Amino acid sequence: MSAGRPSLVIVGAGPRGTGVLERIAANLPELYGDSGTRGTQGAHGPVGSAGFDIHLVDPYPPGGGRIWREEQSPLLWMNSQAQDVTMFTDETVAMDGPVLEGPTLHEWAVLDGRVFADRQRQGTYLRWVYERAVAALPSGVRVHHHPRRALRVDGPRGGRQQVWLEGLTRPLDADLVVLALGHLDAELDDEQRELAVYAERHGLVHLPPDFTADSDLSALAAGEPVLVRGFGLAFVDLMVLLTEGRGGRHEGETYIPSGREPILYVGSRRGVPYHSKIGYDWTGERPPLPRFLGPAEIDGLLARPEGFDFRRDVQPLVEKELGFAHYHRLFAAHPERTRMAWTDFEEKYAASDAVEVQALVASAVPDPADRLDLTALDHPLDGVRHTSYEELQTGLRAYIEGDLTRRHDPSNSPDLAVFLGLLSVYGQLVRLGDIGPWWHGFFSYLASGPPGPRLRQMLALSRAGILRFVGADMTVVAEDGVFRGGSATVPGATVEARALVEARLPHPTVERTSDLLLRELYADGAAATPEGLLAVDPADGRVLDRSGTPHPRRFALGPHTDARGSGAFTRPRTGGPAFRQNDAAARAVLAFLRALSCRAAA
Repeated sequence: MSAGRPSLVIVGAGPRGTGVLERIAANLPELYGDSGTRGTQGAHGPVGSAGFDIHLVDPYPPGGGRIWREEQSPLLWMNSQAQDVTMFTDETVAMDGPVLEGPTLHEWAVLDGRVFADRQRQGTYLRWVYERAVAALPSGVRVHHHPRRALRVDGPRGGRQQVWLEGLTRPLDADLVVLALGHLDAELDDEQRELAVYAERHGLVHLPPDFTADSDLSALAAGEPVLVRGFGLAFVDLMVLLTEGRGGRHEGETYIPSGREPILYVGSRRGVPYHSKIGYDWTGERPPLPRFLGPAEIDGLLARPEGFDFRRDVQPLVEKELGFAHYHRLFAAHPERTRMAWTDFEEKYAASDAVEVQALVASAVPDPADRLDLTALDHPLDGVRHTSYEELQTGLRAYIEGDLTRRHDPSNSPDLAVFLGLLSVYGQLVRLGDIGPWWHGFFSYLASGPPGPRLRQMLALSRAGILRFVGADMTVVAEDGVFRGGSATVPGATVEARALVEARLPHPTVERTSDLLLRELYADGAAATPEGLLAVDPADGRVLDRSGTPHPRRFALGPHTDARGSGAFTRPRTGGPAFRQNDAAARAVLAFLRALSCRAAA
């Protein structure tokens, strides 16, 4: 570190840290001068310093970081089509900084846009984005990567910060710190701790919530039953690594075992996998979104002196917005399946409450299959009961086959309209901060499910007897020296196993995260939401203390904050909130550093 030069430390060099770096490079000519060197004439006068230093702290390579590192199994895919992944802004992003367009993943890698690329390929793309951002910086701005973990941040509110790194006795001095920590690990909660102790006492295998690519799966023995709790994307990774990853192969609709696979018994709260990705493209007019949940409604919610309740005040608006998207498409693309003119329906829909909407839909849409029932979508096995596990296997295979058929049939294009509605809603709700876990889980279940081929593989594994379904509201108890799994879907039936895998991501709070830096930050007075997210200023991501005052020198962006955006990468031309947040933080950083430079020059 050069003495006297302004310095920025970014903790986390994955996609979020890389995105901040890209926005710094984009905004620097306007806010810091064209070259970042001594004597440069910037947009607001001469820059009086010899540039500044950027320190990236991450034990993993810049660009991909931990989750998207290039050194992982090529069997693991992205969960988005290559055409839907970009790291670059466009004209739809509402931000103050300049738009600097760049290629999507499929354009950069010369792939079919409909392909679900492997994560190694995405890691290479992210490394290229990082290298491009660094190359765009002027010579006076130097970037240093420190392949270590950051342990804590010290320093007074009005002075330089010290970032302590693992294995070093002296800290990095920083005028500003940006925490782009990404997804975090968590300490075990009480239930997981008890299960771990029980497993150790009885010689069982217990794998707590983790990133599946980082889990040691070697203890899961061939041919042995394994209880798996969780049916989302972490399970899909687990399924792949324990089947193809152990030498099995798929031939058409058939799975050919290697003999090294365990037998997976999977269940969850819903008891079904996330919905398949939609397998057709949009045609025709798009629903005009937002319609019932836009900036004005969010402004109104934020302006309430008494605050708002999500279930009472927000969820009805979410449901009305998704319903509007659904029926707009149904009336526009399939008018023969309706009994009313769209203009009449829209007018009545806008004026109706939830009960009145149900009556309106019943009169205007004759086929129940064409009606949007969000409750049924969210709880597909409610009230479903089977007399045996074999009967459940047949029923669940039929459910998955039906989902695959529907999600790849454009005659069901209102489903795609609801997907667009979900994206619109997400872009609005990010402004509300921590709104609890329901929305994020519901969004992921409907909009961020696995590619269709993964569900077809799931069916093949089920037919081969490698994968067996347990049902909804899955319970696990530890007794008699084993784990027992059961479900309300098959009353009274249980499965015994000597191994239990919690196939879901950790849910770290600032109190329970295993990230020492974040825990120290919280202990030092940083504010947290009721759900345990780090509270930040929605304007630019500055960390808030418990009085609500932004820290002048500390920023935080990403899923560990209450300004988190979607976990997926931004789709082109969807006004990505993450881009807006990155740009606001980058501009605040540059304005602060430039003020330091001007004072030093004076």
